[in-house]
Amino acid sequence: MSKVEKILDKMRNNPRGWQIDILKDLARRFDIEWRQPETNHVTFRHPSGAKLTVPAHKPIKPIYIKKFIRLIDEGEGE
Repeated sequence: MSKVEKILDKMRNNPRGWQIDILKDLARRFDIEWRQPETNHVTFRHPSGAKLTVPAHKPIKPIYIKKFIRLIDEGEGE
């Protein structure tokens, strides 16, 4: 199991306490574009066109972590 897979498993088991930098790193690994145009929000865009905007507050609320995981999982089936 790779480091990325371990992080995703930890996120799935406990979606609390994550920071935006981890999501940005994971997005890079899965070719998900992200942008943060001088705001407190980061917008992630999957190559399929799916989009997710996450507030960059610490820690990120669990609902956003769950949605981010779904965004990543969407690409695994391709």
